Amino acid sequence: MKLWQKENTVTSEKIEKFTVGRDREMDLNLAEYDVLGNLAHAKMLETIGLLTSDDLIALEQELKLIHSQIRQGEFVIEEGVEDVHSQVELQLTRKLGDTGKKIHSGRSRNDQVLVDMKLYTRARLFEVVQATEKLFNVLVTRSEEHKNDLLPGYTHLQIAMPSSFGLWFGAYAEGLIDDVIQLNAAYRLANRNPLGSGAGYGSSFPLNRTLTTELLGFEGMHHNVVYAQMSRGRTEQAALTAIASLAATVSRLAMDVCLYNSQNFSFIVLPDDLTTGSSIMPHKKNPDVAELLRAKTNRMKALPMEVTIVLSNLPSGYHRDMQLLKEILMPAFDEILDCLDIAAFMLEHMKVKQNLLDDVKYDLLFSVERVNELVINGVPFRDAYRQVGAEIGDGSYAAPRELKHTHEGSIGNLQTAEIQERMKQEIAAFGYDKVTRALEKLLQNG
Repeated sequence: MKLWQKENTVTSEKIEKFTVGRDREMDLNLAEYDVLGNLAHAKMLETIGLLTSDDLIALEQELKLIHSQIRQGEFVIEEGVEDVHSQVELQLTRKLGDTGKKIHSGRSRNDQVLVDMKLYTRARLFEVVQATEKLFNVLVTRSEEHKNDLLPGYTHLQIAMPSSFGLWFGAYAEGLIDDVIQLNAAYRLANRNPLGSGAGYGSSFPLNRTLTTELLGFEGMHHNVVYAQMSRGRTEQAALTAIASLAATVSRLAMDVCLYNSQNFSFIVLPDDLTTGSSIMPHKKNPDVAELLRAKTNRMKALPMEVTIVLSNLPSGYHRDMQLLKEILMPAFDEILDCLDIAAFMLEHMKVKQNLLDDVKYDLLFSVERVNELVINGVPFRDAYRQVGAEIGDGSYAAPRELKHTHEGSIGNLQTAEIQERMKQEIAAFGYDKVTRALEKLLQNG
């Protein structure tokens, strides 16, 4: 029997299949977090007299066993069981009888799934942050390795001014800091406790929501129980918006790699094991990794709009539409983590070509250097600009290849240490140590 099912009522198999959908599959991702929510709720129920101390000891022991099953990959949602909440309660009731039935006091499946999703999203977002930091470190390392290797800079896909591989790698590293800031905004929305909001209208039991907030390591609670339910969807959308931003950074990087690897640019070399060949052209070394990175990350840019469409025109309160949000959010975490990992691998093994700007075809890259040279010697900028234009026109222009870029963030002053410090500060702002300590304490024996 379902948690919501009344005596002598039967739902047709066809309707059950349609309404349950992929929930049982998706809910396996929530199992660990459902146990955590139950542990916190049980501790709180004991403090307000709805569980005895013996009830709590028995529930905690059994919930920790279930948690161990989950960690070992042995937990399943049985055939005929609707979702993870039902499965956990079923196992508790089988072992503990009436004590197991008490766990649902003061709860609704609405706030059960909400707290599970908050805990899940919070944890997965920090996984993404850690993977982003790994990619960031690769970019910073390569930036320093190649800070003296010059690269053509482009505007409008035409050669513009000298750049460097140090600048190029470093630019994407600093871009990831902005992505981490967006991940933090999403993380803070996930880091609010909805537990105790029930079906969205609270409870007549004197629930201690402050206690469960502390036990689960949340930054704070959603104070208004109606809004706690309204946060469903908003949290997912914020997470996917942050993922989409990060995906956009990786997509642009992948596009650069595709260009720079091509023969017409020929700035980098991808090792053979990072490329594929052609079935007809024996010379081909295709950058399939970069191309698939570009496609996968481009597709992720659309995910926030999917959530927007699902939530369109929904009034306040819970609606079953929101069940579909799991199918949008959960695969996105796996996809972005895979993309970040392969991007870091690709960049670690990519080879950079040196002395690129020695080629005469890049002479015009140094036209601004020539203008600046004249300005330093007292020629007004606009006159210097016209003079260099005339030199280019009459063939008397000579490229001054010695660069003197020293200001902050330029070729000769990458500000790598400052960029690293910023990333360190932004990651520290998550305060994930507090979460780790709270959850470890919740799961500890005794």
